[in-house]
Amino acid sequence: MSEVKNILLCGVGGQGTILASKILSTALVTAGYDVKMSEIHGMSQRGGSVVTQVRYGAKVHSPIIGQGSADIVVSFESMEALRYLGSLKKDGSVVVNNYQMPTATTLSGQEQYPADSIDGLQKLVKTYVLDAAQIAAELGNSKSMNVVLLGALVKLMGLETLDWDAALSACMKPQLVELNKKALAAGMTAVA
Repeated sequence: MSEVKNILLCGVGGQGTILASKILSTALVTAGYDVKMSEIHGMSQRGGSVVTQVRYGAKVHSPIIGQGSADIVVSFESMEALRYLGSLKKDGSVVVNNYQMPTATTLSGQEQYPADSIDGLQKLVKTYVLDAAQIAAELGNSKSMNVVLLGALVKLMGLETLDWDAALSACMKPQLVELNKKALAAGMTAVA
């Protein structure tokens, strides 16, 4: 693969955005890709935005995705998809979790939470909407919604053949691996 692929994952502190990016990066490196990952924590400790950027290909020179260059944006929270929509390239896609988690700026009154954020996205770009929290809860742990969203990304990027079991095992506590294998598979199925 000579073309570099660009993935932006965004969410709110505590949703597992960085863990999902680490699992993704681990699987890509194991598969032989050159991978660069960057993290922006912002005020993640206080419920603020968290963004990770993962770039992979034969040779990647920078971890930063330029404006309008992301092949896909995966949003763990509805409003965050709108916040980072400018990162998406013209023919890119958005995977959005149908989940609202007020950020520090909405709680403080600096921003209004848009009531129709998903409808707005669907009018602008190719959008895949998942209720990842519900899917994860049905599997037994709502905290695995990050891996459900990762599964959707894996399917949409055509990365199903990578060694996800090894990546999950490398990045998670052993007692969480089996649950998250199911969460990854459920995410892949949700966008099939």
